[in-house]
Amino acid sequence: MILFVTLGVCMVGVAITLNVGWIILNWRRVWPMVVGIPFFMLLIAGLVLNTIFLVREVRRNERHDSFLNAVTHELKTPIASIRLYLETLQRRALSEEQRQQFYEIMLADSDRLIATVEQVLKAGEVGQSARNRIQTEVDMRLLVRQCIETTRLRHHLAPETIQLEDDSGAAPLLVRGNPDDLQTAIENILGNAVKYSPDGLQVRISLKIDSDAWIVLSVSDEGIGIPPAHLKRIFKRFYRVPHRNVLKTKGTGLGLFLVRTIARQHGGDAIAQSAGEGRGTTIRLQLPRLLTKTAQTQLN
Repeated sequence: MILFVTLGVCMVGVAITLNVGWIILNWRRVWPMVVGIPFFMLLIAGLVLNTIFLVREVRRNERHDSFLNAVTHELKTPIASIRLYLETLQRRALSEEQRQQFYEIMLADSDRLIATVEQVLKAGEVGQSARNRIQTEVDMRLLVRQCIETTRLRHHLAPETIQLEDDSGAAPLLVRGNPDDLQTAIENILGNAVKYSPDGLQVRISLKIDSDAWIVLSVSDEGIGIPPAHLKRIFKRFYRVPHRNVLKTKGTGLGLFLVRTIARQHGGDAIAQSAGEGRGTTIRLQLPRLLTKTAQTQLN
């Protein structure tokens, strides 16, 4: 990237120098000035755009390489673990307690493997905007509770580590959308909160109605946080914050990309908030509320 930026700057500098020289040599001649100055301006603009394009391609290739390395690790590690335990079970006589322990570890590795594969497949599915997707009424209150329970079981968490605050009262929290996609988005948000809280997990979830038109789900953790400059970039495909604590935690860089893509496909959006490194993160998922006849009558 440094090479392409340096080369682009040098070429732009040469073009500007030639343009200035052309003006000095031909400032008394109208026709060369009329033709030459726009030509050099187009040349300089082309060099600038070409440099920007090259830098973007280099960054994209770097993200792709990081993604491939991460996926390779996420696939290879559980497979190697399962193979090791199977070979141990095959070659050694173990007690029933040890066997059950090995079975639990292999099942956990299988779940991790399946989760990685499903995330990669889901990233391909959500990119197909023309794909016909089933749209049904989804109860967000029920779906969020199901996702919390799934996350607790998957990561073996105590009940008090994830707290839900429902500020919507008894109002229905319905959205129209694909329940599987919405479940994927919520579980990815919860999974990130767990994954990036290495020094103690405490997740607070808020579910509320905003302006009677939006259902807002906020998930806050006390983890490693996100530098302000990266808050918008983390929703890009394959992007991972270049932070040592983040790099220690393996991932594909697809989780938050899926969250925002699914949210926007449902007419909503997702944003990230963080006070900085080591100060936790809040992911806010906003979806349009589906009003029932009773709710519409109350509003009228």
